[in-house]
Amino acid sequence: MKQRGVRIAVLAAALFGVNVVARLVVRLGFDGDDVAESRVSIAMFAVIGLVLAAVAFVRSQRVPLGTWLPDLAAAAVGGMLLTILVGPFVSGDYPFSGGAGNFFSQVWLYGGFAIVGTLLGYWIATMFGRDYRSKSLQAFTVAKTTRPRRVVRR
Repeated sequence: MKQRGVRIAVLAAALFGVNVVARLVVRLGFDGDDVAESRVSIAMFAVIGLVLAAVAFVRSQRVPLGTWLPDLAAAAVGGMLLTILVGPFVSGDYPFSGGAGNFFSQVWLYGGFAIVGTLLGYWIATMFGRDYRSKSLQAFTVAKTTRPRRVVRR
């Protein structure tokens, strides 16, 4: 259980790290440029989605869906909370400085990219037959077809 919590915390910190890098790029390179800030923000959400897609792809090959999906969801929620509540301090702002609309748009964008990224990673693993369930069914099929026929004596 301790290792599970560490995995969740490390992934949440990595997702927050993506946000910190994006905020520093905006602050140091594009301060005051709203168009560039929006583009970097969308790129940040896309990178977060791709990170979650990669994690979902790898984890879905090793363990059942019911094991890794709650961990991934908890890490995504943790990363989102860090991004929305702690991230603005990196830019020299505070969480609700842009108003409630800006705050909730970040929540929706983060959630949307996280969900789509996770689904994309899982669907790609499933499409190639590399997910845990497909591997289990393939192993069952091989075991059933290679087993010698049982002889019944009468």
